[in-house]
Amino acid sequence: MFKKIITMLLAVMFICCGCGKKKETPDTLKTIQQRGTVVVGVRTDTYPFGFLDKKGHYAGYDVELAKLIAKKLFGSDGHLKYVKVNASDRMMKLYSEEIDMIIATMSVTPSREQILDFSDPYYISGQALLVKKGSNIKGLRDLKGKRAIIVFGSTGERSLRAAIPDVGILGYKTYEEAFNALKRGKGVALVSDDSILMGLAANDPTVELLPKKYSNEPYAVAFRKGDESKNLIKEVNDILTEEGRNGTLKKLQEKYGIKQH
Repeated sequence: MFKKIITMLLAVMFICCGCGKKKETPDTLKTIQQRGTVVVGVRTDTYPFGFLDKKGHYAGYDVELAKLIAKKLFGSDGHLKYVKVNASDRMMKLYSEEIDMIIATMSVTPSREQILDFSDPYYISGQALLVKKGSNIKGLRDLKGKRAIIVFGSTGERSLRAAIPDVGILGYKTYEEAFNALKRGKGVALVSDDSILMGLAANDPTVELLPKKYSNEPYAVAFRKGDESKNLIKEVNDILTEEGRNGTLKKLQEKYGIKQH
């Protein structure tokens, strides 16, 4: 699935770059400032990072981070527009210029760094297993010869195939679909970032999150690769540094129950 996404992105990049007479390198930060709005891709299926609250408003740690960035760029978060993304379409929406950046539980990986530029990490997660309560699955090795569930476009599939080559994999587009598949018994475990699985398990006593993490998954803001993003990345990194030092990020983590230890 990831190879397919890479191929599609390369095609989009080629079309966007075009050929013929060389043009002036665009500057995404300048474009945002001239437009008067920053457009951010966020998720609605990854509580507590990105979700819709009871009033249907965007909420979550990633959403709050987008507000901080907009406020620093414009003086208020009223110059911010959200676009809903998921794990399989977020990079396409970035390169089609529907959004300026992705703040959507995006892990930094070597393969992604080939086609994206990233900010400094703003959160560290890790791959873990969510299972039904009372399951005999106690760790990654117990998945051998069984079927596990992943979300397309996430790092779960790659991690699984590397660790357990003969595991059966069932993929879904959203975490809501994947979670429902687990509850229906379509697979014995849902494999994803522990921070996301924690949100799924928070209000459902029929499932449990196994304690062990199998990787480090640094979350960062993602941008289109190249010189056009340099000034915007510097601005976002300065914001992350400032909000980290003044304790704002820590307070937001406490608010959403994801404080780093």
